[in-house]
Amino acid sequence: MTAIPRPRRSLLFVPGSNARALQKSGTLAADGLIFDLEDSVGAAEKDDAREKLRLHLAETKVSGERIVRINGLDTASGTEDLLMARGAGVDAILLPKVESPAVIHQAAAALDDMDAPAHFAIWAMIETPRGILEADRIAAEGAERRLAAFVVGPNDIQLATRIAPQSDRSELLPWLMQIVLAARSSGLAVLDGVFADLGDPDGFAAECAAGRRMGFDGKTLIHPSQVEPANAAFGPSPEALAAAEAVVAAFAEPANAARGVIQIDGRMVERLHLEEARRLLALRDMILRREQKGTR
Repeated sequence: MTAIPRPRRSLLFVPGSNARALQKSGTLAADGLIFDLEDSVGAAEKDDAREKLRLHLAETKVSGERIVRINGLDTASGTEDLLMARGAGVDAILLPKVESPAVIHQAAAALDDMDAPAHFAIWAMIETPRGILEADRIAAEGAERRLAAFVVGPNDIQLATRIAPQSDRSELLPWLMQIVLAARSSGLAVLDGVFADLGDPDGFAAECAAGRRMGFDGKTLIHPSQVEPANAAFGPSPEALAAAEAVVAAFAEPANAARGVIQIDGRMVERLHLEEARRLLALRDMILRREQKGTR
C-alpha cells in the first residue's frame, strides 16, 4: 500500500530576520513553516537572522513541519545554517537552487557526520533551467540520500529563462509537469511555487486549483492570508471523500473480496482505486488529528 505522506497543503515562508513574522508564525494553521535564511535575508543580516531563528525554534513548539531554507553550502553562511538547523531538531532543510545530485549527497553526508536522525530530511528547490533538466536524476539519486520533497521556484525560473508567463502560467506548464513527474517517479512530495500578488485572491485561488489538477501536494506561501485558501484547495473535498468511502465499503463486501474490478453506480473500479481511496481517507484523518490539537 502507498505510504501516507504528512499533509502539505500549505507551506508558509517565514523570513528568519523578521521577529514579528517569527512570532506570528506560531499561531497559524499552515501544514508547515519554511523558515528562510536565504532570499529574504540580506547579506549583512545572515548571522543575526540565524541567531534569531535559533532562539525562536528553541522556544516555540508547533504541530506542523518545520523546515529551514539554508544558504547554499558553497557560501559562507550555508554550513552554519545547516549546523543550526540540525541542533534545533527541525524536520528538514531546504536547499536552494539545486542543479545536481551532488548537492544532495554533500548535504546528506554532512547530516550523517552530525548523527542526524534518519527522519531528518532534505528538500530541494528546483528553480533554474539546469535544475529542471536534471530533476529526474536529482530525484532518483536523492531519494536514497534523505531527499523527501521538491519545491518549485517560479520567480527564479522566469528570470533565468526570460519568459513572461500569463496568469494561467501556460508558458511554465511543461516545466512544472516535468518537475512533478520527476518527483513522483521517485516517491517525493512536490510543492507548487509562491503566488506573489496579495491583492488578487481570485488569481491565487485559480492557481491553487490548477496546481491541484497538476498533481502538486500543496503550495508554498508568502503571507498568512493565503494559508486558509490553500488548505481548502489542496485538502480532500467532501465529494472525493464520499467517493473514497464508497470504494472502500464496496471492496469490503465479502462478495468482492477476491475481485480485481467491481462496479459502483455504473462505473468500473479497480483495486488501484481502492489504494488511492485509502490514501485519501488516511490523509483526511491526519488533517483531522492536527485540527483537534488546535492551531499552532
